[in-house]
Amino acid sequence: MRTREHRLKIGVSGIRGVVGEFLTPALAGNFAQAFGTYVGGGRVVVGRDTRPSGEMIQHAVCCGLLAAGCEVVDVGVLPTPTIQVYVDAIGARGGIAVTASHNPPEYNALKLFNRDGLFFNHYERSELIDLYHQSEFRHALNAEIRGISRQVEEPVRFHFERVLRHVDVERIRRRRFRVALDGVNGAGSVVSVRFLRDVLGCELHAISVDPAKPFPREAEPRPEVLGELAGIVRDRQCDVGFAQDPDGDRLAIVDNTGRAIDNDDVLALAVDAVLSRLPGDVVVNLTTSAAIDDLAARHGRRVFHTPVGEANVVQRMRAVEAVIGGEGSNGGIIFPRVHYCRDSYTGMAFLLDRMAETGQTTAELAAALPQYYRHSGKVAFEHGRLGQVMQQLERSMAAPVVDRADGVKLIWPDGWVHVRASNTEPLVRIAVEARTRQRADSLFATARKLV
Repeated sequence: MRTREHRLKIGVSGIRGVVGEFLTPALAGNFAQAFGTYVGGGRVVVGRDTRPSGEMIQHAVCCGLLAAGCEVVDVGVLPTPTIQVYVDAIGARGGIAVTASHNPPEYNALKLFNRDGLFFNHYERSELIDLYHQSEFRHALNAEIRGISRQVEEPVRFHFERVLRHVDVERIRRRRFRVALDGVNGAGSVVSVRFLRDVLGCELHAISVDPAKPFPREAEPRPEVLGELAGIVRDRQCDVGFAQDPDGDRLAIVDNTGRAIDNDDVLALAVDAVLSRLPGDVVVNLTTSAAIDDLAARHGRRVFHTPVGEANVVQRMRAVEAVIGGEGSNGGIIFPRVHYCRDSYTGMAFLLDRMAETGQTTAELAAALPQYYRHSGKVAFEHGRLGQVMQQLERSMAAPVVDRADGVKLIWPDGWVHVRASNTEPLVRIAVEARTRQRADSLFATARKLV
């Protein structure tokens, strides 16, 4: 039987769990009050995705923040990157996005941002969690209680303006690209339609862009769940298809032939586009494809690897002043000149601009990337046995290079295996990559059997 600790996680991106049984309004309110105490009052931006529990949890969050003496800026249903950009743009003390991102609909979460609109780093997170566990919250007196203001249009404007500075908008509009969109009825549904159709001038064929309806597919936009989008691309002869997760930070792409591009290749396309224009190095997580290393080598740049998690990637990007980074395993593109966050809108704009610039199709651009074969999977594990599992992997799959920064990554000249505990669910995640399909199949089968 799964334990309570397994179904509620406080980790690199915030607090997350199954609503009702583990993530309750009381817990969300207390955590928000701890957050408000930690940031010291002032304005805090709060937004959410479209999960049924979102409004309930957001009310609890607002109550907790008001109790700590904060002024709440309610931006409603908006993509997480839009919320992060807005926190930074208005100089707020912090922000909270009520979203469980790619997790199933029964989950919800509080994603926590500091005054720069970034996920809390290790030190900030540790201090906040200590404050929460000690229940040392500020309790605002009646005269100190602030109000709630509402703002929706301004955050979107700030976000769009930042993205559009880095592409040739008129060049994109002249091409009148035919684009399919799967918004999963998430936070980006309305915003994404505006961005692609009204701002970038695309002929748009959109599905699942009603935020009042439930998610019509698995929340995580993996290639295997994008069949309907792929069908639209083929039937309408679209130049490209875009799919998002419920909070709009992850991006998946279907090429003009109707083939879903691997998520690592989505990041690779963005990295190649940026490195061809701008100087600087790259930061990615340990589960990201070696294709990024190959592309960086073509441009004479370095690649730095971090544990999985946007906060970890961003922290290293800032330290080395990287020009681009991300998490290929989930289609997460981070371009600091827009903001240090995973941003599907930057990814969409970059790809359309690259197509307009080169005249190449999405399939042609993807075919020019370094070719690897990948597998990924997830396995439930018994609490308390994770350390034994990792040790057994190292012993049984002896590799010349071992990286223990995040679980265990075993590296050979022709491939690698990465096994780690999920940051968001009670699961072990297995990722494999190799230069041949046979080698990838063999590595994955061995690792899965051992786990």
